[in-house]
Amino acid sequence: MTRRETSEARLRLLTTATEIFYAEGIHAVGVDRIIAAAKITRATFYRHFPGKEDLVLAYLSEVHGMDRAAVEAAVAAHPSPADALLAIADTIAAGILSPRFRGCAFLNAAAEYPDPGHPVHQQVIAHRQWFLDTLQGLMAQVAHDSSGAAARHYVMLRDGAMAAGCLFDPALVVETFLRGIEGLVRIHREREPQM
Repeated sequence: MTRRETSEARLRLLTTATEIFYAEGIHAVGVDRIIAAAKITRATFYRHFPGKEDLVLAYLSEVHGMDRAAVEAAVAAHPSPADALLAIADTIAAGILSPRFRGCAFLNAAAEYPDPGHPVHQQVIAHRQWFLDTLQGLMAQVAHDSSGAAARHYVMLRDGAMAAGCLFDPALVVETFLRGIEGLVRIHREREPQM
């Protein structure tokens, strides 16, 4: 088997697992289901992933990469930190309004892996810390004195919108979320002492 065929099989497995784990949950889906849906052999699966946990970690790494790319694109397109914070919220809102939205992949994984020592739980925490750090860095440019509290508030608004977005009318959830983020950014910008 060539390296290209190996890479294609791994990508197919990861793409399939990402879709199915997100749609149905991690514990609810067995390796056999992923193998069948990806149309690969069991041997090929184990060549790329020693076990299901390795695939789950790769899935979360894939979702992290997608989230990170979306946040970096929003920041790159909006040089003003306040505008970047609003653009990140717009990206989150678009996700909530997308077809087949099922909440935050990381919050869902945390619910399935509550043990803080488990590698999946640790990967969830690492992703959340990256997101919080990113927001705090932007907030520090908007409101230096209150950037930590403002970033934590932003994350809580996001978490609430991600949970509510698959339970209630997503359009109303998004409207409320965006209004909350706009208010948060505005209030902290106004509180910052002017030089």
